[in-house]
Amino acid sequence: MHNLKHRASLLRLIRSPVALVAWALLHGTSLYAQVAPAGPVLPLTPEESPIPLQSSPLLQDQIPNTSRSALPTFIYSDSLTGRPDLETVLEGNAVLRRGDMVIKADRLEYDQPTDLAKATGQVRINRAGNVYEGPLLELKLDSFEGFFNEPRYYFLKNDSHGDADRVDFIDDQRAVIHNATLTTCRRLPGPDWLPDWILRANTIRMDNEEDVGTAEGAVLSFKRVPVLPIPYITFPLSDKRKSGLMPPTLGVDNVNGVEVSMPYYWNIAPNRDATFTPTVMSKRGVSLGSEFRYLEADYAGQLRLDLMPVDQLRDSNRWAMGYQHQTTLRNSLISQLTDNGMALNLNLNRVSDDNYWKDFSRSSTSLTQRLLANDATLSWTNGYFSSSVRTLKWQTIQDVTAPIIPPYDRLPQLATRYARIDDNGFDYSVDADYTQFQADSMLTRQPNAQRAFSLMQVSRPFIGPAGFITPKLQLHAASYQFDTPLTNGNNSASRVVPTLSLDSGLVFERDASYFGKDFRQTLEPRAFYVNTPYRDQRLLPIYDSGASDFNFATIYTENAFVGNDRISDSNLLTLGVTTRLLNPDTGAEAARFGIAQRLRFADQNVTMPGGAPVTDRISDILLGASVNWDPKWAFDSTVQFNPTTEKSVRSSVGARYNPGNYRVVTAAYRYQRDLSEQVDVGWQWPLNDLWGDRGQNLGAGRGQGEGRWYSVGRLNYSLQERKLVNSVIGFEYDAGCWLGRAVLERLQTSTSTASQRIMFQLEFVGFTRLGVNPLQTLKDNIPNYQFLREQTSPPSRFSNYE
Repeated sequence: MHNLKHRASLLRLIRSPVALVAWALLHGTSLYAQVAPAGPVLPLTPEESPIPLQSSPLLQDQIPNTSRSALPTFIYSDSLTGRPDLETVLEGNAVLRRGDMVIKADRLEYDQPTDLAKATGQVRINRAGNVYEGPLLELKLDSFEGFFNEPRYYFLKNDSHGDADRVDFIDDQRAVIHNATLTTCRRLPGPDWLPDWILRANTIRMDNEEDVGTAEGAVLSFKRVPVLPIPYITFPLSDKRKSGLMPPTLGVDNVNGVEVSMPYYWNIAPNRDATFTPTVMSKRGVSLGSEFRYLEADYAGQLRLDLMPVDQLRDSNRWAMGYQHQTTLRNSLISQLTDNGMALNLNLNRVSDDNYWKDFSRSSTSLTQRLLANDATLSWTNGYFSSSVRTLKWQTIQDVTAPIIPPYDRLPQLATRYARIDDNGFDYSVDADYTQFQADSMLTRQPNAQRAFSLMQVSRPFIGPAGFITPKLQLHAASYQFDTPLTNGNNSASRVVPTLSLDSGLVFERDASYFGKDFRQTLEPRAFYVNTPYRDQRLLPIYDSGASDFNFATIYTENAFVGNDRISDSNLLTLGVTTRLLNPDTGAEAARFGIAQRLRFADQNVTMPGGAPVTDRISDILLGASVNWDPKWAFDSTVQFNPTTEKSVRSSVGARYNPGNYRVVTAAYRYQRDLSEQVDVGWQWPLNDLWGDRGQNLGAGRGQGEGRWYSVGRLNYSLQERKLVNSVIGFEYDAGCWLGRAVLERLQTSTSTASQRIMFQLEFVGFTRLGVNPLQTLKDNIPNYQFLREQTSPPSRFSNYE
C-alpha cells in the first residue's frame, strides 16, 4: 500500500508539463511531491501532505555537518521520472537544492541508494557561494565526494576564479584542481580576454576548513609576462592565519643597501604564533629577526629578538631584544591578600650598542629610541588599598653630537594608596611611596638617594544640576637619605608642604541656532584657587620632577611641577570659560571654544634648578577651539598668548578634510617661540579626481580597466631650519584585481644625518604581495589612511545566493 501511494504521486507529477516538487529525502525513505494536477485528483492523505514551511529568525551562513544530511531536498524540472527509493531523473531546466547547495543542469540523475547525483549539459553547482560550471558532474550529495570535468569556478572567500581540466571533490571542505588557473581579475566579455595577472599550476588544492590554497608547479604571470616560477606555494583564502613562507620583501636603503627578506610565519596554535625573518643587507650582512606572541586567559605577551652576527659596517655583533608580558596571578594564598589577584607587567628592552637606534631606525619603535625602559611591576588591590612593587632600569643610548643626562633607575619603588568616599560625601586618600634612586653620579652630578614620600588629601565635592564647588586640603611630606652629603654637608633632608584649593564652576544652557542648524549651547565658567605656602627646596636634588606643560589640562592643577621633588608655592586664581555647541538629539559636540588665565597674587619662588622665580601677576592666556561642524571637516587649535609682549608664545593649529573613503587631507602648524616652527601636511587622495573622475574606488569590485591613481604622503617641514625633517611620499595604483605602490621614506636620525629608502610593492589582490610592504609605514604616518583592500567582515554565502 505504501508503494502504491508513492506511484500515484509520481504519476500525477509526470502528467504535469512544468512541476515544482518538494522532495523530502529524510533518511532516504520518503518521497512527497505536490503539483498542479492536469485532471481530477483524489485529495492527498496526511502521509502525502507537503512539508509545512516554518519561519526562522536567523539564516545560517554555515550549516553544521551534523544536520546537513537531515535537510530536505527541493527539485524543479520540466519533467521528472524515476522509481521510489531507487533513482530519479530530471530533464530540462533541472534544479536540485539542499541546504547551501544548488545544482542546475540540462539533465540530472539521482541514485538514492548510493546518494550519487550525475549532471550533464550546462551544469552549474553553487555550494555556500563557491560556484563551478562545466559539462559533467558526478557527486555524492551528503559527503560531497565526486568530480567535475572541464569546470570554470569561482571562490567566494577571496573572490577568485579560473578554469581547469578537472576538479576532484575530496569532501565538503577540500578539493583538488588539475591543470588549473586562478586570478581575481573580473572576467570581461570577449574571446580574447586575458586577466592582468594569472596563476597557472599543475595542481591547486583548496582547503576551506583551513582557508588555505596550495599550488604546485605554478607560474605567476603579470601583463602576460611570467614574473615568478613557483614550484610550491600556499596562499590564503581569507584573512585567517596560516603557517608558511610569506611573500619576500625587497628594499633599497642608503645605509643598509639592498635589503631582501623572506619571512616565515608559524601558526603554532590559535593563541600562539611566531615569525622568523632572515634578511640580507648588501652593505651589512645577514640578520635574523624573530617575534613570538602568546595569549592566554590570565596572561599575554610578545617577545622580539633581532640578531646580526657580523655587521660589516661596524665590524661587530649587533642585537636587540624587546619583551612585553602581562599576567594575573591567582592562588589561594594570593586570594586571601587581594580582591582580584596580582597583576605582573614586564616591559624589557635592550640593544647591543649606542648606534643601534640610528643604524636600524625602522626597527620596532621601542628599540629605536634613546631611552630604553626595563620595567617590572607587581600590583594588587585589597579593599580600599592598591599597592605596587616596581623596578625600573634605563638603557641610555648616547650620541656624541647630542648627549643626554640619563634618568634615575628605581631599584626598587614601593607604593600604596588608600582611597574612599564616606557616607557624608567626603573623599579621602593617602598615597605613600618609597623609592631608591640610582644613576651614574659622574653624569648626573647628584647623589643617589632613598626617598619616602606621602600625600594626604581630603575633599568634599558639592555637585548640583547647574554647577559644582570642591574644597580640597592636601599635605605633602617627603624625607631623603643621600649616599653622599649635599653641599651643606647633610646626608638627609625633609619637607612638609600643605595646600588648600577650591575648584568651582557653573553650567548654563540655552537653545541656539547658527547657520540654519539647531544646537544646545552651553556656557561654563570655572574658577580655581590654590594656596600653597613657600618651603625652601633649593638644596633638594631632582630625581623624577619637571615643569608641567602649560595647557588646558594642567592650568587647573595645584602643583606647577610633575613628580614629587618639587611642590610649588602658589597663591593664584585661575579663571576660564568654555562654551560648547551640542546636537540637541544626540549630544554630539559640534564645536568647543575656551579661554583661561592665571592671576597670581604672590611670586612663585620654588623653581627647578637654575630657574628664576615667577613674578608675573598674570600668566599667558590660553585660547582653544575645536570645530566638528560637518563630518567632513575637523578643526582644532590652541594658542598660548603673552599679554605683556602681545605675542604668541606657542601655538598649534590643525585641520582635517575627509569627504569620503580614501580621501583625506590633514594640515598642522606648530610654533614655539625661539625653539621650533614646523608645518605638517598629510594626505591620501585619488588623482583621478583632479581631472573629473569622481567615481568610487575600484576596491569595491575586482574590475579590470583603466584603474585609479592615488597620491599618499606626509611632509614635516621645519621653517626655522628650512628643510624637511621627516617625509613619506608615494603613489598607489588600484587596477581592481592588483595594486601597485611606490613610496619614498626619509627619517632624520640626527641633526646632520638621515636615512632614506624606497619601497615598491605589487599586490595581487586575494593572492599575495611582492616587494617591500609600505602599508604599515603609510598607516603610521598618514592620519586616517585607509588600506585600499581592507576587508572588514568575511563574505557571506548569501551575497552569491541562487
